[in-house]
Amino acid sequence: MNSKPPLNSLPLKSRFKSWMRAVTQSSESDPSATSKHRAATRWLDDIHRALWTRVSASALLALSSSLVSSSPSSAQTDYPAPPPPSAYGAPPSLQGTTAAPTNSTYGQSVYGGPSAYGAPGTTAPATVTPAPTAANPYAAPTYGGNVAAPPAAYPNGAYQGQTYQGQTYQGDAYQGGTLSGPLQGSFPSSPSLAPPVVNQPTVREADLIIQGYPARTGRLMFGGAVNSDAGVTGQITVDERNFDISRWPTSFGDLFSGTAFRGAGQTFRLEAAPGSDYQRYTAQFADPNLLGYLPISMSLSGFLYDRNFDDWDENRLGGRASFGYRVTPDLSISLGVGGQNVEITDPRVNTVPELNSALGDNALFSGMASLIHDTRNSPLQPSRGHYFELSFEQTFGDYEYSTFEAEYRKYWLLRERADGSGKQTLSYSVQLGFSGDETPIFENYFAGGYATIRGFDFRGASPVINGVEVGGQFQWLNSVEYMFPLTADDAFRGVAFVDFGTVEQDIEIDTDNFRVAPGFGLRVAIPMLGPAPLAFDFAFPVAMADTDDERMFSFYMSAIR
Repeated sequence: MNSKPPLNSLPLKSRFKSWMRAVTQSSESDPSATSKHRAATRWLDDIHRALWTRVSASALLALSSSLVSSSPSSAQTDYPAPPPPSAYGAPPSLQGTTAAPTNSTYGQSVYGGPSAYGAPGTTAPATVTPAPTAANPYAAPTYGGNVAAPPAAYPNGAYQGQTYQGQTYQGDAYQGGTLSGPLQGSFPSSPSLAPPVVNQPTVREADLIIQGYPARTGRLMFGGAVNSDAGVTGQITVDERNFDISRWPTSFGDLFSGTAFRGAGQTFRLEAAPGSDYQRYTAQFADPNLLGYLPISMSLSGFLYDRNFDDWDENRLGGRASFGYRVTPDLSISLGVGGQNVEITDPRVNTVPELNSALGDNALFSGMASLIHDTRNSPLQPSRGHYFELSFEQTFGDYEYSTFEAEYRKYWLLRERADGSGKQTLSYSVQLGFSGDETPIFENYFAGGYATIRGFDFRGASPVINGVEVGGQFQWLNSVEYMFPLTADDAFRGVAFVDFGTVEQDIEIDTDNFRVAPGFGLRVAIPMLGPAPLAFDFAFPVAMADTDDERMFSFYMSAIR
């Protein structure tokens, strides 16, 4: 037997359809119309109550939500609040553990306040999270850039996040270790706050690629020179300033391509200077750093000199080895040994015992030491600074004697143009020398000529015995010179000078032999002839010995290309 379900048990949609059928059917003539109208009235009341119940429930739910979100003292939930997010992760030793932070600080601000979390030299990446809303009251606070905003409030002011059990952070010490790298010493001590850790390289490296081409370091020069002391000489020079004695050629191509014997910064020089009165042939090798890395320089040289003096002819063949050490950029010391054979031939007279005893071959060996302090701004034309040298040499062999020499030069810049040209310079120089009693005649001191005392012939201001210039064991030579420009381009300069001093057979100063020669001169700078200017000087002796030979004009000319 079929029975209809009660109307209240049907869904709202089904009850509305049943009500509509009842209304439409009530318009038909039916003896039971009154009962159907009553049933429809009951259905309408049921629908009204159902709708009212749902609307009321929705309004109450919305009102309660707004009241809960606007009350700061009401408890939101029993769930623990999440910890503040950070761009820096906790150290691996703290992951998975908990700790209850106390009132600690980052720098000078309270944790949770507006302080910078970034370590020195780093910038934390910006992390943006949604702010708490009524629908999501548990959202984490937003940390913009590298500054932390205050986190969400916790119930009753208590923090219910993670805790670190039994682990503390004291200054830079953490779990028995230390923070290395740039974070060391950058965080204050805190008993319960884990330090932020940033992994970054402690050494920053970058590749630097330099491409270059070697400049010209070798020179082949042909030239000549004329001066009043040595006559006319020619000159052929091979000079390599980037020599490498260990880089031997592997083929004939290496010899002509310039790759053989080059690249170590050493110096190699060959020079031949044949002349009318003077001949010089030298070979020199120098290494600025011994063995390629030691701060000691080494110089090896060999020489052959031949000179025709007025009273004899002299030929020297020998070599020298020296080692130097630069104490400061201006101060250097050196030690050396040398040996030579000196041959004296063709004496002009045989009435001088000192000359007769030196005829023939004479073997000399020596050890030497020197100290040099040089602050000049240019070795050829200085205008500032000074040059000071002390040297001592002990000679043995066929003769045994000692030599001590000192030289000092001082330069003062009196005036110059704004562009550095037109320099006016005052200079003073002094040479002092002593030698032992057994010094041979060819090793004595001599004076006279453009390099010592101008106004005299070469060696013409020296002691004389029986018409032979024999020199002496003591010298004291001085010069005061003032140089000034004559043209705007400094190609021509004028000089005014006074040379004075003496050379004596014994260590003394005899007023009868003291020489003084004032004068003036001209300097001509020709770049194509070399860096040294041409010198033309006129000197007039006002004090001299009776045996001296005068020469008013002296000059030095050279041409090297």
